[in-house]
Amino acid sequence: MTKRFVVALLALAPLACNHEAPPAPTPPATSAVFTTTASAAPAAAGAAELGKPAPSFSLPDVDGKNVSLADFKGKVVVLEWFNPGCPFVKRNHEQGPLKDMAKRVAKNGVVWLSINSSAPGKEGSGAEANRGAKTRWSMDNPVLLDDTGTVGHAYGAQRTPHMYLVDAEGKLVYRGAIDNAQDGDTEQGVPFVNYVDAALADVAAGRPVKTAETKSYGCSVKY
Repeated sequence: MTKRFVVALLALAPLACNHEAPPAPTPPATSAVFTTTASAAPAAAGAAELGKPAPSFSLPDVDGKNVSLADFKGKVVVLEWFNPGCPFVKRNHEQGPLKDMAKRVAKNGVVWLSINSSAPGKEGSGAEANRGAKTRWSMDNPVLLDDTGTVGHAYGAQRTPHMYLVDAEGKLVYRGAIDNAQDGDTEQGVPFVNYVDAALADVAAGRPVKTAETKSYGCSVKY
């Protein structure tokens, strides 16, 4: 082997080491769906913990008014991760429990906040799109814009809708799915369960939430 040939091999070596396989194709958003179960799902790293104080936040609503979790100290608060472009959100607000649930629980003094963590330019983002959805679905509760994703990551929100319940002491006592009917119907022979309603009933009765965590279903949050 000549000296010139060895030098050529050494020159090509770094190129071979730096070669990377092409990235796998990104699956469509609608394929990112979990089946709803009553079993606990692992929380995202750094996410809020059940039984601990819920992360504080202040976000603008669709009209630019700041709304803070601290504004509702002493009240029970439901947080709904929201995206008007998500088919699961659309179905729930047009035909499912979210169609009138916020109005119904408000009669008992429960605060309902919908939070959209879509980044600018991604599905469901922007004040105009969310203002339109708010009107279209007759939503009286605030729709808050978390376009940096800071609040969504603090709570570990992964899906829309992803539901959270904060009790009157400010502790996170439920997180997960709205119900056990991912496609609008439960599995054959399985009774329908609205997990958020059940958690609210437990809180109102002063007892621990029986099912404190379920696996959320829906579209991925568009961080």
